[in-house]
Amino acid sequence: MAEENKSLESLGSLTGQGSAPVEAAAAPVYVQKLDKYGRAYATGKRKNAIARVWIKPGHGKITVNDKDFSAYFARPVLQMLLKQPLNTANRLDQYDINATVVGGGLSGQAGAVRHGISKALTYFEPDLRGALKKGGFLTRDSRVVERKKYGRVKARRSFQFSKR
Repeated sequence: MAEENKSLESLGSLTGQGSAPVEAAAAPVYVQKLDKYGRAYATGKRKNAIARVWIKPGHGKITVNDKDFSAYFARPVLQMLLKQPLNTANRLDQYDINATVVGGGLSGQAGAVRHGISKALTYFEPDLRGALKKGGFLTRDSRVVERKKYGRVKARRSFQFSKR
């Protein structure tokens, strides 16, 4: 019969690890990413919408497709969605934001701009990454519309059954 090990140290020596201290992996260091004009650029995506976002120091002016964001996104819910990352970071009146968004509907476009603003904020100020990540603003929402299948009315809906 095999010899029994009574302690964890002896078990570690059997696997070849010994009792050497395990070094923790160093946390990645994030650096500021700016272009030659002093702006941070990021791409945000949501559903079928893609937003290109530039952030630079300013007075809090947000422009989407060469319009004021409140004119482009008329619904207050969508306007609130755009401001969420700035409110979380307490930087509402410190940056001018210029966004170009294509594809999808208004809701998807607002989500894409929010994602782009969040990423651009982390490129401009890497220290904000923790707060924005905790709020869930840096994660791309990967939900998209399911495709239609043949022999069905929609993606899952079948034709109405008739016994005749």
